[in-house]
Amino acid sequence: GTAMPPTCACASPLSLRSKPSPHFHSHSPGLRPPPSLDRRPQVKRSGVSRPRSMGAKLGVPRAAAEETVATMTVTVTTTEQRAGSIGSKLPGATHESCVYLDYNATTPIFPEVAAAMEPFLWEHFGNPSSGHAFARPCKTAIDTARVQVADMLGCDAGEVMFTSSGSESDNHAVASAVQHAVDARGVPVPHVVTCAIEHPAILEYLIAEAAAGRLTFTAVGVDAAGVVDPAHVAAAVTPDTCLVSIMHANNEVGAVQPVAAVAAAARAANPHVLIHTDAAQSCGKIPVKVHALCVDMCTIVGHKIGAPKGVAALYVKTGTPFRKLMHGGGQEGGRRAGTENVLHIVGLGAACGLVEREAAELPSHMAALRDTLQQTLTAELGGDDGVDVRVNGPEDDSRRLPNTLSIGVRGISASALLASLAEEMAASAGAACHTGEAAASISGVLTAMHVPEEYAVGTLRLSVGRHTSAADVARGAALIVAAARAQRVELAALPEGQRPAWCIKNIFSRRGK
Repeated sequence: GTAMPPTCACASPLSLRSKPSPHFHSHSPGLRPPPSLDRRPQVKRSGVSRPRSMGAKLGVPRAAAEETVATMTVTVTTTEQRAGSIGSKLPGATHESCVYLDYNATTPIFPEVAAAMEPFLWEHFGNPSSGHAFARPCKTAIDTARVQVADMLGCDAGEVMFTSSGSESDNHAVASAVQHAVDARGVPVPHVVTCAIEHPAILEYLIAEAAAGRLTFTAVGVDAAGVVDPAHVAAAVTPDTCLVSIMHANNEVGAVQPVAAVAAAARAANPHVLIHTDAAQSCGKIPVKVHALCVDMCTIVGHKIGAPKGVAALYVKTGTPFRKLMHGGGQEGGRRAGTENVLHIVGLGAACGLVEREAAELPSHMAALRDTLQQTLTAELGGDDGVDVRVNGPEDDSRRLPNTLSIGVRGISASALLASLAEEMAASAGAACHTGEAAASISGVLTAMHVPEEYAVGTLRLSVGRHTSAADVARGAALIVAAARAQRVELAALPEGQRPAWCIKNIFSRRGK
């Protein structure tokens, strides 16, 4: 995901209030923000008390928990201090000392997004389907957000349908295509084509529906870089194929898929095929323009681009046959029933507006940080000839996300390493140790790419974002290098058969279990 928006003058939801908001309706005298939201700029409190059971609840030793609490400083900032910009530090709250390198898992809510949402926490609470004064601002806000999403995607506002999550959007896309094939084309058991490294929201849905006898599917393999071949997709298409769903970019290794080429190849094989792409990870990192991708449906997700969790959208191209999954009211143009989540929809719209405004700057910011991470870890852990580390994914930077580094470090367990750093750095592993197994459980993505086990077990997924700084990257790299060197020494001293048990012991001891 990128010239900077002006600093927002609105208060954020986390700002503290000492008096009622001037935006509150005079005819709602009893409605006020909770007392906990009193505005007290730069309030600092030390020695915050916590229940004695805190350590046990969090899975850390009680003494360590009490020591942490005793030295904790809570800082509350004003809106002006919370104004966001690329590379700026966000308020750390309870994780001020922890480096966040897990943007592919989720992003913080960006300050500009929080500011846009705040009036819909307190002032504007009406049902957008109603016709009175309380409802109209909410209806207008949804319309505005729909335009903001459409502008980012390069489509018409009427082609945007709001949902609750990327999983819902993905499930709905598949279910609609399958039902249309049954109803309109008379296909008794429709066929779907996807790829082996697709998100579980696609793969698990297909597995469940296939088990119920409602469809069949083919998961096309990928090459060693994690990229699908359009010719292989076309070869998998049959006369009964109703949908091809290929993610725009992989969440683990950052491989960008040739979606437009896949679409062309699939349609050449069967003109009735619909094309869907899950752009949850690519949105905000590289351009996601639906006409350039040549897709009929496209999923985007709020919490991957600085909006809250619990909101997403599905682009449905005009003229695409579409079957509703949720029945009830006539919301979302009759395509999805249920009263709209106005607060989160406003956040998604604001986040999409940021993506558009920062499209020229943010990718280069992220790529520079990712490259620094890659160069540092390769130099420090790669050995004399560099063979002790392996970068997973495409070598061509234009074919991988600018923020994502999947790097396999030989001679370590990534899960155990991250467990040891859990209070200092947030990232993800490409493998996990499980009790009773002879070896680490390698992710399906790395398995599909045929990543050698010695690297897969030590694979770290490091993902930077809008508010990652050079200092974050330097500290994160230093933590990884120190932990990896120490772990290599410990593991090298153990017989090979004892290493999985060592991983399990270290993971769970670090979690306090």
